[in-house]
Amino acid sequence: MEEQSRPVHHSQTTITELMVPSYANFGGKIHGGILLSLMDKVAYACSSKHAGAYCVTVSVDNVEFLQPVEVGELVSMHASVNYVGRTSLVVGIRVEALNVKTNVIKHTNSSFFTMVAKGDDEKPAVVPKLILETREDVKRFIEAMRVREIKSAMKEQMDDAHSNIEVDQADELLKNERCILKFR
Repeated sequence: MEEQSRPVHHSQTTITELMVPSYANFGGKIHGGILLSLMDKVAYACSSKHAGAYCVTVSVDNVEFLQPVEVGELVSMHASVNYVGRTSLVVGIRVEALNVKTNVIKHTNSSFFTMVAKGDDEKPAVVPKLILETREDVKRFIEAMRVREIKSAMKEQMDDAHSNIEVDQADELLKNERCILKFR
């Protein structure tokens, strides 16, 4: 694919869906997994529009459900490409639920999906550059750059934490935790 450039607004995508009873959990609220699936769809649509290619989800960051979603609400997922690398894209998603009776809109969560474009050969494909036309576009791009740096540093620390577990010091490490140590 020839490398081009596209503005942020080119691929902005909104998907709205009615929350039906079959989406609800035993507590009567919409399953988080349903919302994640819908977010994955809008991330795919947005990233594929920008890339002009099939895109796959590589990671999902910062999923925190701020407010429950109710049966009967209209949920809208607003997606925008915030950042592009050589073959990857970061898609920001804002999820809002509209109560059609009261006309109240609540922000239920926001998240970031990292997607990778795939070529016909199933290998990563170069994506178009992102044209930043507004202050908000620039802010989101820089924000995504910083988050990528933090994630990289955190991954190194996590790898180090996993490889340096001190089981022999468990008594001391776990003394204030809510667990009972039965292993000796």
